[in-house]
Amino acid sequence: MTDLSSGPVDTGWADTPADLPRPGGRRPRMTQAAGRAGPVAWMAIPALVMFIVFGVVPLFGVLFLSFTQWDGLGPINPAGFDNWRSVLRDPSLPHTVFVTFEIMILSWVVQTPISMLLGTFLAGRQRYRGFLAVLFFIPLLLSSAAIAITYKALLDPNFGLGAGLKIGFLTQDWLGQEDLALAVVIFVVSWQFIPFHSLIYQGGVRQIPISMYEAASIDGAGRVRQFFSITVPQLKYTIITSSTLILVGSLTFFDLIFVLTAGGPGDATRVLALDMYKRGFQANLMGPASVIAVLLVLIGLALALLLRRLGGSTTASQQEGA
Repeated sequence: MTDLSSGPVDTGWADTPADLPRPGGRRPRMTQAAGRAGPVAWMAIPALVMFIVFGVVPLFGVLFLSFTQWDGLGPINPAGFDNWRSVLRDPSLPHTVFVTFEIMILSWVVQTPISMLLGTFLAGRQRYRGFLAVLFFIPLLLSSAAIAITYKALLDPNFGLGAGLKIGFLTQDWLGQEDLALAVVIFVVSWQFIPFHSLIYQGGVRQIPISMYEAASIDGAGRVRQFFSITVPQLKYTIITSSTLILVGSLTFFDLIFVLTAGGPGDATRVLALDMYKRGFQANLMGPASVIAVLLVLIGLALALLLRRLGGSTTASQQEGA
């Protein structure tokens, strides 16, 4: 007969950590995390619905229109692959694609180093840098159309800034020559979006542990050496994110180029987005315009996947800085 007065009986079953009581009646962390997973998932549903309604559904609608003939008002008639053949065989398409990628690459070359340097500078702790951060952010608050109108007036060879200040260099026909017009577009685009990417790099620099710079200073590394040996490698994933936004975002440049140059002179600044607009809303050819729209989506997805592949896995991200 078992003596129960000597203590609890060993039943052969060990209590698991999840079964053990917690101080204050708290549940285990795994249980709490599982309980929070439900509400978090429900909170994502409105965003998912918005994405489906305003992203996925219009995309399928454009894909459907690319196989039809429609002038924007009349009946929609099936056209098969006629629109695709006409667009892909258009002799002006290679030039338009080339200009699109030219603006994309050159704007990345201009924006990335300047944004990185400004972001590193603005990540400091001095008081005046906060004021400069607000000042540098102002161009991003302005609309692209307003910026294009302003620069178009400033660069007018007869009534612009150069004519008013009697500066011969600024009195050139900036928007009437092919090379100059393309350079102006890249400059204006960079001037508008460098503040945004500087903000991204500023946040990335502040994630870098200060101890890494302190150790480099003890070893005798100067600021330039620290920038190239510590800052740039630690900003790997920030560079991938910023580059994705620059390259994929360049595919959507329309309003600024439309107001500034209207694709001219000739077709020097005619990008795919502007070509889509002219086909659809000026020539009333919604089918070919939809083909251009689908091509833009495919190019954007290819660029995003390529940059993601180049960036590698993001599991080993930056350590949290002080």
